[in-house]
Amino acid sequence: MNRPCPFCTVAPTRIVGETDLAAAITDGFPVSPGHTLIIPRRHVASFFEATAAEREEMLRLLDEAKARLDAERRPDAYNIGINDGPAAGQTVAHLHIHLIPRYAGDGPDPRGGVRWVLPEKAKYWP
Repeated sequence: MNRPCPFCTVAPTRIVGETDLAAAITDGFPVSPGHTLIIPRRHVASFFEATAAEREEMLRLLDEAKARLDAERRPDAYNIGINDGPAAGQTVAHLHIHLIPRYAGDGPDPRGGVRWVLPEKAKYWP
């Protein structure tokens, strides 16, 4: 059974920023308070399939979302990531950039950040 793309029909209440080609939305399953997704309006699965204009607007919205979160939530840091393809963990086949606010103490040891997608290879320090 094919389900409709959840990012092609986003509830207006989830949109926190938008341009003609992209939108910033609240994550439906947030990792941390303020977790935001940046998506192209056009249904495209991969970052590498997005046009230069779409990428430019997505990056502008990423900056705007970060500024909003800095003002509203004052996180200590951010993780920014894209799961591009099923082998990379992409579960929704519509490009989305995760902007995940991080807060001091929200995890036992944040070192390695996104490297933890492969836990056995994440720790490279003594």
